[in-house]
Amino acid sequence: MKLRTIKRRTFLRGLGVSLAVPLLERDLAATAGKTGAPPMRMVCVANPLGFVPDAFFPRDIGDGFKTSELLKPLPRGKYSVFSNLDHGVSGGHQAVHAYLSGIRDNESSGYPERNISMDQRAAEHVGPRTRFPSIVAAVGRPTGVIQCRSSWTRNGVSVPPVYDERLLFESLFITGSAEERRRQREAMRRNASVLDGIREQARDFKRTLGRNDQQKLDEYFDSVRAVETQMQMSRGWIDRPKPQVDYRLPSGPQAFTRQLPVFYDLIALALQTDSTRVATLSIPGTLPVGDLGLSGSYHAFSHHGLDPRLRGGLLTIEKFQLQQFARFVEKLDAIGQPDGSSLLDRSMLLCGSGMGNGSSHSNKNLPIVLAGGGFKHGSHIALPNDGHRRIPLNNLYTTMLQRFGVEIERFNTGTGTINGLELA
Repeated sequence: MKLRTIKRRTFLRGLGVSLAVPLLERDLAATAGKTGAPPMRMVCVANPLGFVPDAFFPRDIGDGFKTSELLKPLPRGKYSVFSNLDHGVSGGHQAVHAYLSGIRDNESSGYPERNISMDQRAAEHVGPRTRFPSIVAAVGRPTGVIQCRSSWTRNGVSVPPVYDERLLFESLFITGSAEERRRQREAMRRNASVLDGIREQARDFKRTLGRNDQQKLDEYFDSVRAVETQMQMSRGWIDRPKPQVDYRLPSGPQAFTRQLPVFYDLIALALQTDSTRVATLSIPGTLPVGDLGLSGSYHAFSHHGLDPRLRGGLLTIEKFQLQQFARFVEKLDAIGQPDGSSLLDRSMLLCGSGMGNGSSHSNKNLPIVLAGGGFKHGSHIALPNDGHRRIPLNNLYTTMLQRFGVEIERFNTGTGTINGLELA
């Protein structure tokens, strides 16, 4: 199913060239479906350890499926659950970072857009229309092999997340003083001068390099250009007042059960105030979970090996995650939009993992839930499990990006769009 309504490059391609025409507000309205419709948003939620498969996936297929143990908190009819979707990659913990891209970072050099993740592809589309093209956050700082690396730029660089909800709140809603804004402008001016100097020195240096080294230098300057673009976008927002919101951060220790709801609240406010239209939230696998009444870490419980005590503890952790995701879905559904829709109708909410089964370290059959976005929901969509007909997860991402307004035929390793997901 193709969700695009217009092809802005058709005329130019007919002339034998391919030039990126600037995206106009008219185009945004057209892709939204009607003039004046609120913009589309996207939120991606990730954990690195998956969900217990037999507690996550419904046994029935189609609209009349019986809700599974883990999905019970989600409001019926507001989400779709998918099975038999993955990226065809393996490596256990070492492949989880491909969740939103489908491409492992050490294999990305062979792809034209490297391993850019879906959220960052959408953020590129938004550009400077919002103060933050995207928000990348994580509930607590991870350690060891299980890192929060869900978001990737087209230069193959992992976007570092914000771990502190206080810092996120201040960035979104606290306007700096005149002196602080002056220092920001000065820092940007100095950084721009440094980048100009680096580029000038590199012109002569590049002539002395072999082909492979020239390619590496070009990749480096792609990153430099990305920084410049981000600086230019940020500069335009320095003196614009930030929105004021009626929200107070709760006090107390930074515990998982307190932080996760707060991050969801802040993302909801960011979407509601149009401070951003793209957000990614990661839940680290090394979190202590004592505040859930458990002794040990999230990662330790994931290696349950069918031990009833460990498996039960893991289900407690996973149920809390999905309870909070359900709360987020309901919160957005209660926020009205100018056209009579809800913020949920204008927000695609993806929840899942790059790990299918944490106990066996399988990256197959990833747990995927999609809520909102104006899609017709209420189904368990089971894709073909035959190896010759298997559908890549990136086909779902292609559909989501098209719904977001991105002109794209396929995303990364995708082969097209997804069947079974239609607009309401």
